[in-house]
Amino acid sequence: MKESLTDVGTFVAEYAAHMMGCGVHTSRVIRCAKRIGEAYGYGVRVSVFQKSLIINVQGDSPQERYNEVTEIPALPISFAHNAELSALSWDAHDDRLPLAEVRERYRCIVEAPPLPPWLVLVLAGVANASFCALFGGDWWARGVVLAATAAGFFLKQRMTAAHVNHYIVFALSAFVASLCASASLLLPTATAEVALTTSVLFLVPGVPLINGVVDILEGHMLNGFARLANAALLIVCIAVGLSFTLMLVKDSLL
Repeated sequence: MKESLTDVGTFVAEYAAHMMGCGVHTSRVIRCAKRIGEAYGYGVRVSVFQKSLIINVQGDSPQERYNEVTEIPALPISFAHNAELSALSWDAHDDRLPLAEVRERYRCIVEAPPLPPWLVLVLAGVANASFCALFGGDWWARGVVLAATAAGFFLKQRMTAAHVNHYIVFALSAFVASLCASASLLLPTATAEVALTTSVLFLVPGVPLINGVVDILEGHMLNGFARLANAALLIVCIAVGLSFTLMLVKDSLL
């Protein structure tokens, strides 16, 4: 029995919006959405914008169609969702899975519990301390960067959970992390500058930068420039937070 046009359209709209929200580049979202539509005998067209997307699902006749405009949710970047949802589209296409099963597997993916916040915080601290070591920081600097990153990342987690504007989140997190890292100026280390500069690297918006470039190269100019503009604003916020710290400790750096 062929799946309902409306059921397929509503699922594809939700599926594509979630993929965009968790940081998948535009062409991949479109390919996966079309693949799911093909699995059930429908043609899918997707128009993606920065905050919303338009889904058009075409049936066998010109009169048989489904259209929906869906808002893209603000979600954390998730490489796991990226990979698993892409694999789900292939399973639906190759194995001709019933839509009910695809929906259930989709729910299991998106509702799976994330890593504990404390574990993410610790891993972010270790990663930033590793960057400090990579740029020549000694053990004193690495320890300070680990602690400073933990402080800045904890603040970022709490403000994000409270739905504070993400530009404010980035500026304040950069300020707190770099201010904590300035404690290295009081320690017997010759690499305090390395500790200060690497303490904010956990905030660098790498995924939006990469996706913006990929989107532009693949012809999705509007989305690409929007993502690059957003990433540029986040970098400015990081610079503002770090600049406030540098103004406070500039005498110690001279």
